Amino acid sequence: MYLSDFFERNRNLYYDNLMVVREKNNLSQWFKFFLVGVIETSKNGIRTFENILQLQKQVDSEIQKMGSRGINAKKVLDYLYNKPLINAAKVSEVTGISMPSSYKLISDLEKIRVLKEITGGQRSRMYVFANYLNIFK
Repeated sequence: MYLSDFFERNRNLYYDNLMVVREKNNLSQWFKFFLVGVIETSKNGIRTFENILQLQKQVDSEIQKMGSRGINAKKVLDYLYNKPLINAAKVSEVTGISMPSSYKLISDLEKIRVLKEITGGQRSRMYVFANYLNIFK
């Protein structure tokens, strides 16, 4: 849970409730505000988790269509859920395949919109798991 985001978005209420505690010794109002933050943050966390599960289901379905390359694609995907930024060398390291095979796998993952190239260059390309990151916006 990330309550700081709730407090930041409701900064005026945050300070107003602190003033009520200070001036009127009304701690119950502060607790109510805090609990609203816990509830809202929890609901957002659940929604985010549900969206991740939905994305995972969609991507797993696409990976199953890749045949034998799907095994390595799954390894890359597992890595991307922890670190959604990757390059060909890391794909090679994660999967144990050659660099040419890594580039082919990256191309396949771009076609199914798992990876998106973000550098715009010909060398040292970096790829992002954009659909995953977009869940957290």
